This record gives sequence, C-alpha cells and structure tokens, in this order.
Amino acid sequence: MDTLRPRTIAATLLLSSVIVACSSGKPSEKPAADQQSMAGMSAPVAIPKGAIYTEADVRFMQGMIAHHAQAIYMSRMAAGHGANARLVKFANKIDQSQRAEIKLMQDWLHRHSQSAPDTSSWRTMQMPGMLTADQLKELDGANGTDFDRDFLTMMIQHHTGALKMVSDLFATPLAAQDVDVSVFANDVQIVQTAEIGTMQQMLGNLSNH
Repeated sequence: MDTLRPRTIAATLLLSSVIVACSSGKPSEKPAADQQSMAGMSAPVAIPKGAIYTEADVRFMQGMIAHHAQAIYMSRMAAGHGANARLVKFANKIDQSQRAEIKLMQDWLHRHSQSAPDTSSWRTMQMPGMLTADQLKELDGANGTDFDRDFLTMMIQHHTGALKMVSDLFATPLAAQDVDVSVFANDVQIVQTAEIGTMQQMLGNLSNH
C-alpha cells in the first residue's frame, strides 16, 4: 500500500488553520479565525507514487513564500519611516535573507511540478502570525521610535507564526522527510528563533529610553 498518498482534508488545512497571537499585541489586533484563507493555495496537489515529499511539504513551502513576502514588505518600510539605524540594518537583513529563501522555495516547488506563489501572494494568503490589514495600516502610520516599537512587536508575532508553521510541519506524519524541506524548515526554526531574541532585546532597549 502506498503510505505516501495525499493527506486528508484535515491534515491539508493544518498549516493554515492555526493563529499565532502576538505576545505583546492588542487583543483586537489578533488575526481572527475567519480571516485564515487558502486563497492562492487552492491548486490541487498531485503527489507522484513513491515520492518522499508529501502534500504537507508542498503546502508548507507555498505558505512560507507568502509568509516571507509579507516580512519583506514590512522590512522595506523601515528606511522610509524614520527607524533607527540598527533596526534599518536588521530589516535589510530580513529582506535579503528571505528573498533568497523565497527563490529556494519556488525552485523546489517548480522542480516537483507544483504551483509556486509569487511575492504578491501575501496579499491573498493568511498564514499563522501574518499581520492583518489593520496592523499593516498601523505600522505604515508610525514613525521614528513608534515605528521601531510597532515593527519589533509585529515582527516578533510574524516570526512566531513561522515557528508554528515549522512545528506543525514536523508534527505531520511523513512530512519533512525530503532533505531540502527538512533542512530549510530547520534553518527557519534556528534563524527566526535567534532573530526573535534579538528583537526582544531591541524592544527592551526602546523601553529603557
């Protein structure tokens, strides 16, 4: 029996159904369950017989492209909103590293004949931790220290969502056995955990001034 057949509907929706709340955000800013959308991920996933990758792997890569794309959009606000020099440098690092990772994910999806979202996909796909339209409006309306504080708070929320996506992937039976998916997911976990620590420190420094 082929044990690598596509997941059930419940498992397919696992990655997009969990909302990660920002630990320091206002309750009204938390993404509501009904805002979780599969738009852009509705294309059917055909897994060849004997393939080591699963539908959960495909959905993870598709969803993480949208997730990264929104982080890049957020990061590019920094220079034009009076952010301090350290934050601008940090935001540029996110921009550069996550653009490279999007290319990696798109290449993986194309290599396996799967639909690969582009960098506009964050506008139609809502994954764990991603900012709502109201949060993006708030961020865009802030400047200087207020922007720094909002950016760090919201990017911590965003990174926490990415870690939840990785956790859900690893918890899905047979997922993350493909070496490229496994290495990438582990990298996301390591890098974004470290970046959360850096942002918490930067946020603490703001509070002390």
